[in-house]
Amino acid sequence: MQITSNFDSGNIHVVAAEQADNIQLEIKKDNQSEYFQWFHFKLHNLEHIEHTLSITNAAQSAYLEGWPGYQAVASYDREHWFRVPTEFDGQNLIIKFTPDYDSTYFAYFAPYSYERHQDLIHNAQLDIDCQLQVLGQTHDGRDISLLKIGEEGAGKKTIWLTARQHPGETMAEWFMEGFLDRLLDEDDGAARALLNKAVFYVVPNMNPDGSVRGHLRTNAVGVNLNREWDNPTLEKSPEVYFVREKMLETGVDMFLDIHGDEALPVNFVAGSEGIPSYNDKLKSLEEQFKKILLQITPEFQDEKGYEKDEPGKANLTLASNWVGEQFKCLSYTVEMPFKDNELLPDYSVGWSDNRSSLFGRDFLTAIYHVVDDLR
Repeated sequence: MQITSNFDSGNIHVVAAEQADNIQLEIKKDNQSEYFQWFHFKLHNLEHIEHTLSITNAAQSAYLEGWPGYQAVASYDREHWFRVPTEFDGQNLIIKFTPDYDSTYFAYFAPYSYERHQDLIHNAQLDIDCQLQVLGQTHDGRDISLLKIGEEGAGKKTIWLTARQHPGETMAEWFMEGFLDRLLDEDDGAARALLNKAVFYVVPNMNPDGSVRGHLRTNAVGVNLNREWDNPTLEKSPEVYFVREKMLETGVDMFLDIHGDEALPVNFVAGSEGIPSYNDKLKSLEEQFKKILLQITPEFQDEKGYEKDEPGKANLTLASNWVGEQFKCLSYTVEMPFKDNELLPDYSVGWSDNRSSLFGRDFLTAIYHVVDDLR
């Protein structure tokens, strides 16, 4: 039996693996951080018998409420990911699985590799409307890549999307893949109409170092990027520093920051109700945007989500709050589940990479319906 995580976004420590019915594992912490929850590893065993894999430090992970009702994902080919029987006993996350083939990958959610990220941005640049820009480098020397889609013009809006500030939230880049695929589709009427009215600035992966390192929430030096937006530094958070500088250069009329939530089994958005400049105009835009999403996709809901901030009490270190206050614009955090969407459960795959991608495509329709009202 062999268990390894020595690959892109891999994360696991093997405690014991002598017997198939008593494999003991631990998730490794993000570098220079106490956060951990993301796991991604490969099991190779020629015996096609039931395996019991116990993640023994699950009770000490970052989001304990993420485990009840959660089912891990597995894959034989790294393309199709399916859910496997998983339970949390209060201490251990226990996966029971009988493999059909010799080698099986397991993960917290369908991974989005750095190589796929490179394919995404470099294929996008082939479109006549798209330009691939490099804003700077991360601590590990990786590019902070930005896709500019569309051309500036009189009266055109500026729309920004960012994803994977928290690298373990891979559904965010799957969302981006679907969004970009539709935005760059010359046969899509909504996409063509939007590019006549707006310029898009898209950062599909804000945290490439954390993604490759197998982190849940932080960059290479243990910094949570979504707590850096009021005062980012090159020493701690170059990713936010360079993106924010570009935003100050271009201006922002709308912003979406794409994330995943460990605990809530639904899709939802979190607005900027608590920023000092929040007013009736922003409230109307938020309500309009949510109403449109409710009309176009049953995957979205607005009953469950985060508690709204009290007036003037927003945490301006968060991206959506800082952007909303700085640019007085519609600014949302978009959250998707690690579990299933309880409104439309799929017991085979749960909330998945493909569903995240389709959800990203839906957002283009919603943006189309609000773009004229953004300013």
